[in-house]
Amino acid sequence: MKRTEKEALVSELETKIKGAKALYYTDFTGLNVKQVTDLRRRFRKNGVEYVVIKNSLALRAVNQSGLTGTKLKGPTGIVIGKDPVAAAKVLTDFAKEFEKPAVKGGLLDGKAIDKAQIAKLATMPSREQLLANLGAALQSPLAGFAGALNGVLSTFAGALEALRAQREG
Repeated sequence: MKRTEKEALVSELETKIKGAKALYYTDFTGLNVKQVTDLRRRFRKNGVEYVVIKNSLALRAVNQSGLTGTKLKGPTGIVIGKDPVAAAKVLTDFAKEFEKPAVKGGLLDGKAIDKAQIAKLATMPSREQLLANLGAALQSPLAGFAGALNGVLSTFAGALEALRAQREG
């Protein structure tokens, strides 16, 4: 690969990394082409990208994007995701199914995390689920308040009706 091609790859990867919240490093050794294609398809469905690139080029892109403290050894695939939970779920679900790729570690919002922390992220509910839970939590007191107001209005209307009936009769 020529130097200009390498520089283009590094700058493209650097751009992707700058837009990501999470980077997870995996060892893809033992996966065949069909499995890697399946893994990439699963990642793509969730808005996550999986890149296999030489470690020296990957490190250059990571360092140029302002992140430090990354050390890569052996064959490495990089998971680049805007949603850290979705990326972790796809990665751990695939690893449970095929026992590969092995998770080496990663970066979450610029801070180093290990494979145990990535596994914890995978057990969290998705962003959509958390927003739905928040919406339900906010709606519940409002619905109770609306019901209480409706009860007060019904009681007031009943009292007015009784007063009208008493004055007529």
